[in-house]
Amino acid sequence: MSDKLKLSASERIASLLDDSSFVEIGAEVNARATDFNEGSLDTPKDGVITGYGQIDGRLVFVYSQDATVLGGAIGEMHAKKISHIYGMAMKVGAPVIGLIDCAGLRLQEATDSLHSFGALYKKFTMASGVIPQITAIFGNAGGGAAVLTSLSDFTIMVDSAKLFVNSPNAVEGNYEEKLDTSSAEFVSTHSNMVDKVVADDASALAEIRNLVTFLPSNNDDFVDGDTEDDLNRTIPGIDGYADDARKVIESIADDNIFYELKKESGKDFVTGFIKLGGFSVAVVANQEKKMTAMGIRKAAGLVSFADAFNIPVLTLTNVDGFNNTLNDELYISKAGAKLISAFAVATVPKVNVVIGNGFGSGYLMMNSRSLGADVVYAWPNAKIGTMDSKYLAEILASDTIAASDDKVAAIKETEKQIIESQTGAKAAARRGYVDDIIEPDATRKRVIAAFDMLATKSEDRPYKKHIAF
Repeated sequence: MSDKLKLSASERIASLLDDSSFVEIGAEVNARATDFNEGSLDTPKDGVITGYGQIDGRLVFVYSQDATVLGGAIGEMHAKKISHIYGMAMKVGAPVIGLIDCAGLRLQEATDSLHSFGALYKKFTMASGVIPQITAIFGNAGGGAAVLTSLSDFTIMVDSAKLFVNSPNAVEGNYEEKLDTSSAEFVSTHSNMVDKVVADDASALAEIRNLVTFLPSNNDDFVDGDTEDDLNRTIPGIDGYADDARKVIESIADDNIFYELKKESGKDFVTGFIKLGGFSVAVVANQEKKMTAMGIRKAAGLVSFADAFNIPVLTLTNVDGFNNTLNDELYISKAGAKLISAFAVATVPKVNVVIGNGFGSGYLMMNSRSLGADVVYAWPNAKIGTMDSKYLAEILASDTIAASDDKVAAIKETEKQIIESQTGAKAAARRGYVDDIIEPDATRKRVIAAFDMLATKSEDRPYKKHIAF
């Protein structure tokens, strides 16, 4: 791969794909507009290189925008070239990778450009859930091009790039020096639009190659492979990471490799891909015990993607409830509905491990038995119930506690009884809401065994076009 920090459109393709594997499509296409003297301009390839090649021997389609041609703006023929490879990719069942450096809509071409841009939106939408779509932003992704990145499944962004519908200076009451709302730092922390931010072009391309290894080529494909990691490997001391889901995920993954997504946004959740026994698994876990609306939306998006592409889902649950900020109060109910529906409609294998607390509606949202989890495990110290046993004790035994001479001791005794009878892992297991209480150091092998058992799972759902909210 090139050592240059900034690569050209053609260099990005060469660096992304296996050596000498790229086959260009539409190399001679040029703009056909004549308004505003555009006909006198040279627009080689109409500002985008399109074609197909291989990543680790697997077929992928790719388009790479050239900012030296009219700023990489999308015109009629530019859009048609991208639409064409999308059509081919859907026919043969291969991912599409977009290397974005685009000023937005090409204004000189008026309604021709506008119509072709709209047709491109439709192509992205029709491809959703059929083939994986990955975009990486190397320069600008402005105006309508920002929407294209959100229509794709995954977006990687170079930290010097810009992502915006409205430029910072066009945002009411703002200007770029005050707050650069288009910067990678701002967008990645204040929205769920960006999966990874990297230092330079080469790093972005390496991330794409890595991500592709976790994804099937299409919705009829599966990701499987071999691993040299011991399937029965135990993990002594993993219970010490109960409040650090990221460490638990890394510990149980093949070779301790975790491909994390959207790390900078919705930090109450950890999401991404691992491999277990060589098979790709999507992971959703509570990193903090209070859920936020942004974190829930992040989790729901990954579950929906995984279900569309036959990727099993593992959840690690440790949740007390919901964040209580004004913003969360406005949006958390709708976000929670999205997560509930994502788990409820998913027909892929679903395994849940309760590694800490599982209280209230937050627990139900986390791939609970109620929503259709196929296998539910719990660590011995896990607690599952309507609320923390301490607060439950104060409510249920308020008269006894009030009459006691030692109220602290009375609360502790009541809490102990509640854990034994209602909120302890054994209590949930006795009622069938937990399949087994497992030793934490056996988590990897028990989860692998569960997914192996579920490999032939087949589950029908009532016919409907889609969820209506």
